[in-house]
Amino acid sequence: MKIHKKMTNLEIAGLLRAVAASYQLKGEEKNRFRIIAYQRAADSIEHLSSETKDLWDDGKLEEVAGIGKSIAEHLDEIFKTGKSKHFKEIMKDLPPATFELMKVSGIGAKTAFKLSKQLGIKETKGAMKKLEKAVREGEVSGIEGFGEQSQVAIEKSIKEARGKKRRLLLPYALSIAEEVIEWMKKEKSVKEIDPLGSLRRKASTVGDVDIAVATSDSQKTIEHFTRYPKKQRILEKGDRTASIIVSGSIQVDLMVQSPDSYGALLQHFTGSKHHNIALREYALKRKMSLSEYGIKKNGKLFKFPTEEAFYKKLGMDWVEPELREDTGEIEAAVNHKLPKLVELKDIKGDLQMHSNFDFETSHDLGESSMEEMVEKANELGYEYIAFTEHNPSQSKHNEKQIIDILKRKKEKVEKLNSSLVKGGKNSIKKVFNSLEIDILPDGRLPVPNEGLNLLDFALVAIHSSFKQTRETATKRVLSALAHPSVKIFAHPTGRMLGKREGVEFNWSKILDFCKEKNKWLEINTNPARLDLPDVLVHDAIKIGVKITLGTDAHHKNGLDDMVFGVSVARRGWATKADIINTRGVKEFERMLK
Repeated sequence: MKIHKKMTNLEIAGLLRAVAASYQLKGEEKNRFRIIAYQRAADSIEHLSSETKDLWDDGKLEEVAGIGKSIAEHLDEIFKTGKSKHFKEIMKDLPPATFELMKVSGIGAKTAFKLSKQLGIKETKGAMKKLEKAVREGEVSGIEGFGEQSQVAIEKSIKEARGKKRRLLLPYALSIAEEVIEWMKKEKSVKEIDPLGSLRRKASTVGDVDIAVATSDSQKTIEHFTRYPKKQRILEKGDRTASIIVSGSIQVDLMVQSPDSYGALLQHFTGSKHHNIALREYALKRKMSLSEYGIKKNGKLFKFPTEEAFYKKLGMDWVEPELREDTGEIEAAVNHKLPKLVELKDIKGDLQMHSNFDFETSHDLGESSMEEMVEKANELGYEYIAFTEHNPSQSKHNEKQIIDILKRKKEKVEKLNSSLVKGGKNSIKKVFNSLEIDILPDGRLPVPNEGLNLLDFALVAIHSSFKQTRETATKRVLSALAHPSVKIFAHPTGRMLGKREGVEFNWSKILDFCKEKNKWLEINTNPARLDLPDVLVHDAIKIGVKITLGTDAHHKNGLDDMVFGVSVARRGWATKADIINTRGVKEFERMLK
């Protein structure tokens, strides 16, 4: 694995995962928390909204959640010298191909190492092609511990990995755009400025970053853009457009327009493609043609400084950017039936977060204390939050120990609630005692009923066995949701953006069950998930299934991610009434009962 001074977030994340894998492969599993620390730091860096190198330059590296003093020191050495003695020592004697093969979904450190050894794949270069060749020739199924099913799964994962075009997570793209926009506003000729495309529509992932400017002097505006301090190089510089490359090899495109036609430009390049096609067809029936300059009718071009005026000329209400996906928004706009979409200010609480409450969980523990999370929630003006640590590990605890842990957690939450009453000045009125519980492959829950009865409510989620058949996976989820203590199906598809596809379910059955039994579906607002996807949000609310929002925060700063879940809800046509945690604490308690 090549280490150099200008490593991108993706490269650093890959390096830290390789270090974690090296500890694991060299028998360091007894130091489980060190492995977890590196994995956590990798996840945190991969999803940062700024480049790690830029944060290091500003002296803010240790402010990043998951980066402790030790990892920060190693990264400091890399950014200064382009080398890391410690990382080199840890990874030596392991085939470099091991770390390359780990990029295939479903292949962990031990599997990658075994494949590398057994198939004689040593070097990083060409490792994926060699693995694919071995799969095609049936060599993998012949390795001990592998079979035909494993071989098919690996082949599918390789194809999925190859077919993916790199896209940016929403907050990363948004951060890049905001920095460029802040720079552009220093130029007096810039009258208005907005992001465009999938970024303005708040899609979960974004390609290139596109920005529109209304300007009184296009030459000055473009000149200022190409002087952006964080650019790496200029790709193109024309009369109305320009493109630059910024940190992380991200392309940023600029388009300029005169203020009197800015609304048309904004509409034209916000998209989506399908929305614009449908809108053009609608306009043509009324003998109008649309362009980035305006609307032409009877040979005359009408210009529009705002999008609202553009849509009004077409006899429609303005369509929120998030809705522009050709899912019925044009008809609704014509008939004045567009929904009033939920807003961030409507959210009264966060229904998924993980503290560092001390016990051996089935998955990763949080980093911040309950008190720190409560303080952060107070800053956000919430009325309530729920602590939803992962269930205690079954392999580390028996039933009695699990119950004892949950009793201890309940006592901790009760003390917190008591302190809130005494404090009196908090916006937080109630802390709920919850748990995010694994749905085992057969649909059972790894927590005894006595433990479940200690909770205010439970969330359930899939964290393993993602490749089950549609029928088996659906039955698994319905079995878990049927338990009376379970209220929320968390990050329902199980997808990880850019890494793992969602589990295949019969969604009609799940939605009907949730409607009938009054179970709720979560939009997990973690930018790496944004799960439930907006399409399924739309399907759910159409039949009356309620939605919850949870940040899945493992550090107090993660509570700020709520805004991204609200974007998903808006793209799914959700109103305030569709979202459970727009209710105040008293109404929420009534809904739980």
